[in-house]
Amino acid sequence: MTTVLTPMRTWVRVCRVSDLEVERGRAALLGDTQIALFLLASGRVHAVANLDPFSGAHVISRGIVGTRSEVPTVASPMYKQVFDLRTGACLDAQGKDPRPLRVWPVAVDDGWVCVGTEEGS
Repeated sequence: MTTVLTPMRTWVRVCRVSDLEVERGRAALLGDTQIALFLLASGRVHAVANLDPFSGAHVISRGIVGTRSEVPTVASPMYKQVFDLRTGACLDAQGKDPRPLRVWPVAVDDGWVCVGTEEGS
């Protein structure tokens, strides 16, 4: 039998779902880290880094929400790279080497958006 150790997760209340607008990003602080929250039309909320890995600016929350083959995406407002909101993978690097966005798990609890963080991080 193999034992797999996984880090403990702490859930942080970030905002109410009602504070978010459908397909419009919102920036929030998770400790000292800026995150971008996106509420999709399906009701699903995604949390990714607000830091654009290509420009170095904290602007992802101002990106354009869309889809690619039913994959929810956000396009950076700076240089238009497109990222998968579920995984952070760069789907269109606009001719540059792809760089991902960090993602966080999200849960909605009694109308609150909760973002999961690993203990010690």
